[in-house]
Amino acid sequence: MLRTRLLNATGLRTRLQTNAALRQNSRVIFPRQEWCIMSRHARCMSSMLNANGQLELRDPSLITVGGFIDNEFVRKAASGQNFAVYDPARGTEIGNFPDMGVQETEKAIQAAKRALPEWSQTTAKDRAGILRKWYNLIIENEQDLAKIITWENGKTLTEALGEVRYSASFIEWFSEEAKRLYGEIIPSPNKLQRMIAIRQPLGVVGIITPWNFPSAMLTRKFGAALAVGCTAVAKPASETPYSALALCELGKRAGLPKGVVNIITTHKNTKDIGTHLCESLDIAGISFTGSTAVGKHLLKQSADTVKKVSLELGGNAPFIVFEDADLDKAVEGAIAAKFRSSGQTCICVNRFYVHSSIKDEFSEKLRERVAKFQVGSGFEQKTTHGPLINQKAVEKARSHVEDAIEHGAKLLVGGEEKHTESMHGFFYPPTVLGDMKSNMKIATEETFGPVAGIFEFDTEDEVLEAANNTRFGLSGYFFSRDVSRCWRVAEKLQVGMVGVNTGAISSEVAPFGGIKESGLGREGARQGLDEYTHYKYINMAL
Repeated sequence: MLRTRLLNATGLRTRLQTNAALRQNSRVIFPRQEWCIMSRHARCMSSMLNANGQLELRDPSLITVGGFIDNEFVRKAASGQNFAVYDPARGTEIGNFPDMGVQETEKAIQAAKRALPEWSQTTAKDRAGILRKWYNLIIENEQDLAKIITWENGKTLTEALGEVRYSASFIEWFSEEAKRLYGEIIPSPNKLQRMIAIRQPLGVVGIITPWNFPSAMLTRKFGAALAVGCTAVAKPASETPYSALALCELGKRAGLPKGVVNIITTHKNTKDIGTHLCESLDIAGISFTGSTAVGKHLLKQSADTVKKVSLELGGNAPFIVFEDADLDKAVEGAIAAKFRSSGQTCICVNRFYVHSSIKDEFSEKLRERVAKFQVGSGFEQKTTHGPLINQKAVEKARSHVEDAIEHGAKLLVGGEEKHTESMHGFFYPPTVLGDMKSNMKIATEETFGPVAGIFEFDTEDEVLEAANNTRFGLSGYFFSRDVSRCWRVAEKLQVGMVGVNTGAISSEVAPFGGIKESGLGREGARQGLDEYTHYKYINMAL
């Protein structure tokens, strides 16, 4: 029998008010709970952080505070201002980065512009060789790079190591694809003419990346851009700049020439820098991963200079479990597709649709698995799920749970924050909700946190209508053992990527991207090169 626990909305509001009282300087004192938040003083964590909370690495030079322009690390902003970076598991400051502005951005653009002629004329084989060296260095330093990700992002070391290897795979893949940037020979209708189409690099590209995959989102763009001969100016998220700078250090060691890769660090001036990249006549393309609202804004700003724009934006992924599904496999898929990185990925499931005949059984199996999660610092060996990135993320997850419960949802597990004075950080308990309805926020808004809401359906047509009733179309998942249904539903889901009987779909060899308001273009695979090249048609008379 499905065990459910209906959380009274008034009681929830009371607890939320109590939680609010614990806030100090926009930080929340988070709990040591029944679902096991680990103490920050435990043995595993202390072996990686020193007494001052600073990270200890095999190669300490991978920790750099500053930007990266023309192959030099820039330690100070022209304005003299800095911004703080925080460890989300402890809520403590771990670094102060130069808050760069338009002046430094223009310097980086000009450095990339100077580097472009030589880099674009370097043979594909030579570019591939440098990228391969970069890949090798990333793999050789994967343990240190994983620690850096956990330190600034919060995800577990296991997940961080997975990200480092995923990051490296894009450099490896595009190092190989660099040698296969083929054009075309066009059969001419005129016997006195020969026609060909060649592919050439766009030029200098502007890159803006998010905090949830601070390494992989950069290499997925850098790999393709550099492989075809572009140079780049990138602005990583202000929450997670350390990973970007570590990649630059390794790229420099691999032999990347001056100006090919540049990094601008900023928090306060993010909007101004984005505008400058979009409006600059020296920037030929923009590649952005982040929210749909920001992506739309960048697209508008790029219109006046008619830039090529690649956007990987927000999602509202459905996860459908049909009555003939293998439930154990479906639950495993749900764990992977919903709770990876504590629900902070663009392709995370936002809406679970489960057939009415198996809803209770599936819900109980999922509840049992989630109840066993151990939440805490990503440095702890026993931790299965780390913190959210900041307080704003916690508040959004909390608001979605509160809204669902107020509208009649049942709390199956999680949802309650029990605070003590012993733990600081941005934690929210992994949560499963039942009896979800279409009038709840989770039905239409991306949660970007560890909250799973289960909706019920009866027919295939009904669930497809519900799944497609969104302006987003990044990814979707479903489980069924009916081969005909698998083809039918995969083709009818209005998304750019579909997982059939799997919750893990990302790969460097597959085209990643969405439709509708989830983006433009594709990353990874051979299609990833298209975003950084243009075709040139050549007609030669005999």
